[in-house]
Amino acid sequence: MARYTGPRVRISRRLGVPIFGPSKYLERRNYPPGVHGPKSRRKNSDYAVGLIEKQKLRFFYGLQERQFRNVYERALRMRGVTGEKMLQILEGRLDNLVYHAGFALTRAAARQLVAHGHVRVNGRKVGIPSFAVRVNDVIDIREHTKSKTVAQKNLEGSTARVVPDWIIVDRDHLKATLLRVPARDEINPIANEQAVVEFYSR
Repeated sequence: MARYTGPRVRISRRLGVPIFGPSKYLERRNYPPGVHGPKSRRKNSDYAVGLIEKQKLRFFYGLQERQFRNVYERALRMRGVTGEKMLQILEGRLDNLVYHAGFALTRAAARQLVAHGHVRVNGRKVGIPSFAVRVNDVIDIREHTKSKTVAQKNLEGSTARVVPDWIIVDRDHLKATLLRVPARDEINPIANEQAVVEFYSR
């Protein structure tokens, strides 16, 4: 299963936002990586802006280029605003919902939790992080000591994180239910999705 395993701070510095979470190193060096240091950079072209916005979303959700392109093409075939549909597809991924529910501390950890078979959807084990969860689907942790221990520990460490209104979490039974598809203003994306759509539509 392909995933990005390279230097994370470098990616965050290149894109100008903490893609993988807060970083003190990024706060100290809030300029792109390179031997020339914080020199003034020339203005980005429209193509470069679109590429940067696309990379922000891609790394944020942990997708490879082909996977992300497939998300865009799927959104393109759906009724409605393509950018909003693309965000809704990304938010509806199983690994993303496991992260939002607090069963994992990061999206990468959520992806691993799913891939290792610790998560079920509607009572059936699902090991595909990109699995599209539907409205009213119930996500829970397997009846296994190790699975429940990991999820419970992560829940205790994620109490400061706000659970979105479109998900309901039963912390006692390690369950989460997708109540509805989130609206655009509820997602608060890290990037400009319209720039991504324009980038791919060139």
